[in-house]
Amino acid sequence: MNCTHEVENMCCVAKGPKHGPAPIPEEGRWVKAYEIKDISGLSHGIGWCAPQQGGCKLTLNVKNGIIEEALIETLGCSGMTHSAAMACEILQGKTILEALNTDLVCDAINVAMREIFLQLVYGRTQTAFSENGLPVGASLEDLGKGLRSQIGTMFGTKEKGVRYLEMAEGYILKLALDENDEVIGYQFVNLGKMMDAIKKGSTPNEAFEKNVGTYGRFDGAAKYIDPRKE
Repeated sequence: MNCTHEVENMCCVAKGPKHGPAPIPEEGRWVKAYEIKDISGLSHGIGWCAPQQGGCKLTLNVKNGIIEEALIETLGCSGMTHSAAMACEILQGKTILEALNTDLVCDAINVAMREIFLQLVYGRTQTAFSENGLPVGASLEDLGKGLRSQIGTMFGTKEKGVRYLEMAEGYILKLALDENDEVIGYQFVNLGKMMDAIKKGSTPNEAFEKNVGTYGRFDGAAKYIDPRKE
């Protein structure tokens, strides 16, 4: 190693503490992480692109430094969905350091990778205190039945008020309004369950009707509107 003249002329002073890094919680253990292979855990990272037109939620299940499972959810940018398809093929099998230094096609996904890397190497994971962590495939639990991302989409104007378009339960069909034209409930269809029913042999109409539900004081409202047309 090359040293400056000033350093070469210095005498040696012994180093005192040699206790290594502070331990971090990983899958029910306290681990002193020296190398990438020392990192395990399941966590999430949120990313955004430079023009902030879209966002990404990245979930990784890491075992001994290797990405065993990846879930990528994107919002607000059509190109980002195609980027996610490519990134999801790239991620699994890489170490988290490789993934951090790989172009994951989209700025938002790259930022999400940066953020989740910090979560993992600091031990701030969903599985920090869970013995042996979670099995590969656990990230799909975030999606629920039908394996669709939970999305909330709302639109509102000062002139015409609010419109609920999509809730965690599904695609909004109708809004229920009271006598003051205030929202008191909604009707929705769970598209994931509906598609599962169609694949199992139900007709589209049967599947649709079976998976329509309501929330709030929908029954008996003074007025119902289609939030996309009225």
